[in-house]
Amino acid sequence: MANKIQVKLILELRSKNMSRNNIAEIRGMSRNSVSDVIKRSKKLGIIYDDVKDKSPDDVYALFYPERHTIESLFAPPDYDHVHKELKRVGVTLKLLWHEYKDRCVKEGSIPMGYTKYCKGYGEHTQISQLTSHLTHKPGNTVEVDWSGPTMSYVVQSTGEIITVYLFVATLPYSQYSYVEPCLNMKQQTWLRCHVHMYEYFRGVPIRTVCDNLKTGVVKHPREGDIILNDEYDALAHHYMTAIMPTRIKKPKDKASVEGTVGNIATSIIARLRHQRFGSFEALKDHISIALEDYNKTPFQKRDGSRYEVFLQEEMSYLHRLPDIPYEVAEWVYGRAIGLNSHVIYAKNSYSCPYQYYGKKVDLRITDTQLEIYYRNERLQTHNKFPAYITNRYSTHEEDMPDKLKINDWDDERIRRWASKIGPSTTMVINRIFSSVTIKEQGYNSSLSVLRLSNLYSEARLETACEIALSKIKVPRYNHLKSILSTNQDLLYKSDKASVNETSVEGYIRGAEYYGGKKR
Repeated sequence: MANKIQVKLILELRSKNMSRNNIAEIRGMSRNSVSDVIKRSKKLGIIYDDVKDKSPDDVYALFYPERHTIESLFAPPDYDHVHKELKRVGVTLKLLWHEYKDRCVKEGSIPMGYTKYCKGYGEHTQISQLTSHLTHKPGNTVEVDWSGPTMSYVVQSTGEIITVYLFVATLPYSQYSYVEPCLNMKQQTWLRCHVHMYEYFRGVPIRTVCDNLKTGVVKHPREGDIILNDEYDALAHHYMTAIMPTRIKKPKDKASVEGTVGNIATSIIARLRHQRFGSFEALKDHISIALEDYNKTPFQKRDGSRYEVFLQEEMSYLHRLPDIPYEVAEWVYGRAIGLNSHVIYAKNSYSCPYQYYGKKVDLRITDTQLEIYYRNERLQTHNKFPAYITNRYSTHEEDMPDKLKINDWDDERIRRWASKIGPSTTMVINRIFSSVTIKEQGYNSSLSVLRLSNLYSEARLETACEIALSKIKVPRYNHLKSILSTNQDLLYKSDKASVNETSVEGYIRGAEYYGGKKR
């Protein structure tokens, strides 16, 4: 979920006489961001007609040039030297990066991170048209692609022929390969294949080279940054690998996997061409056996097999797999929260805090969970119902408004809950009840305050109440939520701890301060 301000869109909507609040509400943007764009537009003297022929990225750079200067902060590596050094035995990109970082520390300059360093080297070899077949390093690269030729199986009950696509991956140094049959070529399938591929290799190479397919690459300009889609970029960060799409119309950049695709067509597809498969599982099992034979077949012009070279010379150079595999997620945007404080996904309903009724929320769905977000803030997490279950409700008690949840709340019960949290919380609740004509009018306000302890913690709510009481006579939900969401309570507690460490004596408040009685 990108955070870049949509400057061009804001200018376009503003040119149609839409107000700041309307733009923010309709497009789900921050009001501050919309206001900042409008302010900068007036300062720069730029209106929508001036930039309507420019790309959104160009307009963004025009309004926020300071956010594009970060590249110049890093000390540039000598990639010609890097390329020469990599030809020496035992020299790796990681070793050269550490040497580069040490030099930057001595010179007082800022070094770039490891992933950016590797990406820069890859771009240097492409721009300089340096041949790669002589410089393959163990554990440096994996090349991935979809195979052009497909396979199929037959649904026995109907006779329908189902097309099966093949995901192919190759480590150029050892030529060790991975093949996975898939029922589609969608983004989630593409990402899952990567997860399974890294597990098959038992490690992660420095670079993952792919084609410019839409399931992974949003934009690959001749100049400027390559833009990956959010999920592919997140997978790259999880596995600490640099995703590097090949240059358009440059098959030389991905020669190993292109060759493997042809070999797979011969070694697997042709080998199994006379067999008829009655299920996807049966086809997958036969492909797995054929792949193992392919990797263990001896080279014709090289000692050993792909498997032996991988095991003996390359596997130790791969990065260790993360402790937890990447969990592929699907995003669904703009779902409305209904009258019953639930949002619907796949014919099932999931509860959301009732204060957000009528708002549009985004859903992040994994294989096991469904998360609800409002403007990048996670509101609630549910265990996802299996695909075969419909018309079910997943309801968290704290999400429901009082009239739908419980009817037996009274002021004494609410005060007891507050007293368990702390004296400042108790004082806030007492002041809320003191501010209303009849006690029932304070129920909702009091409960909304106390439920903040479920979202944050009782300790944090107590600190927030202490801060609010020093500034507001009758603090309410909005005041406390603002303190907690901006972490003011954590800063206050840290400052208070520092003062206590330097103080000789402390000041102890009596029971009367909190509304108690003398005994």
